[in-house]
Amino acid sequence: MRAYFCLIFYPHKSDLQIKNEKFAPIYFTIVILTPLEIILLSILAFCLLVQLYYVLFVHLKLARVSIEEAPFSAHKPISVIVCARNEIVNLEQYLPSLFSQNYPEFEVVVVNDRSWDGTEEFLEAFEKKHHNLKVVKILDNDKFIAGKKFAVTMGIKAAKYDWLVFTDADCMPASDNWLMDMQQPADEQTEIVLGYSPYIKKRSLLNALIRFETFFTAVNYLSFALKGMPYMGVGRNMAYKKSLFFKNKGFAAHMHIPSGDDDLFINAHANKFNTEIRLHQDSHVWSEPNKTWAGYLRQKKRHFGAGKFYKSKHKFILSLQIIAQFLFYAFFAACMFLSREAQYVALGIFVLSIMIRCFVYPKLLKRLNYRDLRWWFPILDILLFLFLTLNGFLSMFGKKNVKWK
Repeated sequence: MRAYFCLIFYPHKSDLQIKNEKFAPIYFTIVILTPLEIILLSILAFCLLVQLYYVLFVHLKLARVSIEEAPFSAHKPISVIVCARNEIVNLEQYLPSLFSQNYPEFEVVVVNDRSWDGTEEFLEAFEKKHHNLKVVKILDNDKFIAGKKFAVTMGIKAAKYDWLVFTDADCMPASDNWLMDMQQPADEQTEIVLGYSPYIKKRSLLNALIRFETFFTAVNYLSFALKGMPYMGVGRNMAYKKSLFFKNKGFAAHMHIPSGDDDLFINAHANKFNTEIRLHQDSHVWSEPNKTWAGYLRQKKRHFGAGKFYKSKHKFILSLQIIAQFLFYAFFAACMFLSREAQYVALGIFVLSIMIRCFVYPKLLKRLNYRDLRWWFPILDILLFLFLTLNGFLSMFGKKNVKWK
C-alpha cells in the first residue's frame, strides 16, 4: 500500500510584502514506497557507494598523479627478456625496435620455445647482426616442463644483468626512450617497476572491447599500486630484479598453473615499499590485440585461472568490485519493473553513477592512450560487464586445459 502526502509551504515574507504580492504555494509530494522497493533501491544505492569508493578513492589517484619525465641518464645495464613460440611474423616486425633503444648498455634475450615456423633460422641470422642479442633455444624434451613460465625462467637464467625488463614478441615500444624510463630507479629499495601496454587500434567492436577492458585492468593495477597495494603486472611491459626472482625461488610456488608468469609473481612479491609505476608516454609498449572472439576468450580464461591464486586481500577487493558492478546493473534492471516513482529514483542513482564516472574515466582514457574511446564509455562499460560475466561463467564450467601457445 502507498500513501501520498501533500505539504503546502509558503516562503517567509514580511507583512508588507504579503499585502503587495501574490504568492503561489509550493507543493511537495512525499511518496512512501513499498518494502520491496525500499530494499531494491537501498541495495542499488549501496552498490553505487562501493562503486564510488573505487572511482574516487582509488582510480582518481591515477588521474591526478603527476607524470615524471624519463631520466636523462642510465644507471645500470639492462637485460630485456622476450619469449617466443612460433612468432616469426611478429619477431620480423617488432624485434628490430628493441635494438633502436636510446640506452647505452643492454642485451636482448630471446627464448625460442620449441618453434617450428622458421623462428630459429630468423633468430640465427639476426644474432649475427646484433652483438647484444642472445638466443636461448628450448627443445622438445619430456624432461622439461612446457609452458611460458619455463621459457621465462630459462631467459632469466641466461640474462647477464640484474635488472630485467619484460615484453612479448608481438610488442613494440612507444619510443626509443622506453628502456630509459623502465630502468632500475636510483632507489635500491625498488625491486619492481610496473609499466603499461595499450593495444593497437583496429576498426571493430572486438578491438574496442579489448582495449576498453585493458584500460580498466591497467587503471586498477596501477591505481592500487599507487595506493600501496600492488597486486599484478602485465608481462608485456614490466621489470624486476633477477635477484628478487631467485631469492623467492622463481615460479616454484605456482609452476603447476599454466598462466601467471607475470601477475602471480608480482602478486606474491610486490609491496608498497619495493614497487613503482611508470606512466610516461615514452614508457608505453604497444601490443597486437586478439583478432577473433575465440582467441580473446582463451586469453581471458587464462587470466581468470591465475586470479584464483591471488592473495586473499586482493581477491576480496577485486571480487567486491566485480560483484558490486554486477549487482548495480542487475538491481537497476529490476527497479525498472517497479512503480514509476521507484523508477525515477533508480534512474537518478544510475545517472549519478554515469556522471561521476564520466568525470574521471575520460581523463584516464586520454592519459592511457585510448582517448578515442571516451565518447563510447557508458556503452562499452555495459558491454564489458556483460562479456566478463559470460566469460566468468564459461571459465568456471568450461574445459580446464589452458595452454600458452
